[in-house]
Amino acid sequence: MWILIPAYEPDTRLVALVRSLSVSWPVLVVDDGSGPAFTPVFDGAGEAGAVVLRHPRNLGKAAALRTGFAWAERHAPGHIVVCADSDGQHTARDIRAVGAEAVRRLAAGEPDAIVLGSRAFVGEVPLRSRVGNRATSALVRVAAGARIADTQTGLRAIPPGLLRWARGVPGERFAYELRVLLEATRRGIALVEVPIETVYLDGNASSHFRPLADSLRVLAPVATFAASSLVAFGVDTAALLVLHAATGNLAVALAGARVLSAGTNFALNRRAVFRSDGRVLPQLARYTVLAAALLVAGYAGVAGLTALGIPLLAAKVATDLVLFAISFAVQRAIVFAPRLRRTQTSHEAFPTHASGHDAEVSRAVHA
Repeated sequence: MWILIPAYEPDTRLVALVRSLSVSWPVLVVDDGSGPAFTPVFDGAGEAGAVVLRHPRNLGKAAALRTGFAWAERHAPGHIVVCADSDGQHTARDIRAVGAEAVRRLAAGEPDAIVLGSRAFVGEVPLRSRVGNRATSALVRVAAGARIADTQTGLRAIPPGLLRWARGVPGERFAYELRVLLEATRRGIALVEVPIETVYLDGNASSHFRPLADSLRVLAPVATFAASSLVAFGVDTAALLVLHAATGNLAVALAGARVLSAGTNFALNRRAVFRSDGRVLPQLARYTVLAAALLVAGYAGVAGLTALGIPLLAAKVATDLVLFAISFAVQRAIVFAPRLRRTQTSHEAFPTHASGHDAEVSRAVHA
């Protein structure tokens, strides 16, 4: 097992962490273009026993992790990789605990899983971190149906069978780590949480997380789940108004609008949202049953609200807001349920995505 520590402009705490870990396990440090001023720190990490790779410029945490994964695949095949932060927020004891759980699972022949070091967020936690984690945890619960206590944790153990897949997960900088959780949940890869200590040093001042830019990046992957439904909502609403004006019949207008929007939604959800590789006809049959149920519920909701004197458009919006959550949950869990379940262990089944940083990552790996 190897410990992977991506680092950008670290202080001497990195050297202390490497020294405490290298007694038990080999350590790989990736210098993400920190610059000449930080050479003494990385030299110290090397002297403490770490293998140090260097990016020629700052490429972001995602690229640093991919560099480490690529190095491990080439130079340490078959080994678990435990990712940890360089700023001292992950104690050596907690890193060992996460690694030990991953080793136990691998030795027992259990299905591949990502082991997460999860903080409880109790005590004096910076407001930015507390609010950010609660928000992303809620979004992951809605988008992927997964209850993860700590979505922002950088302490993760990746088994060897998932390293290639992890390299191929799209996303840059801090958003990449959230995307890994979303993609893992979508593909049926188990997420195992191990409780760890909540440590924030100097009010988390050493963090390179940028509140506005990186929050938008974190939210961007989640937004893809809602985009298809929003497009279908637009089609449905426009068609409803046109058909109702043309026919004067609410039932006909609702049915026609729902057929048009359902076809749009099915195609987009299958390919763009859930990226399903299942058979089309069974999925279409399940989707049709769901659409029929939603049609009945939609008609009942709109008819009931308009009978109370609420305008048609307002009644439509209110009803669809409720049905949106129900529809998404059923599509995720039943209609487009992934064929690759938690028994998947071969990374060959997972597609990879080319990265714009591949050339520079390759140079770092061979440095």
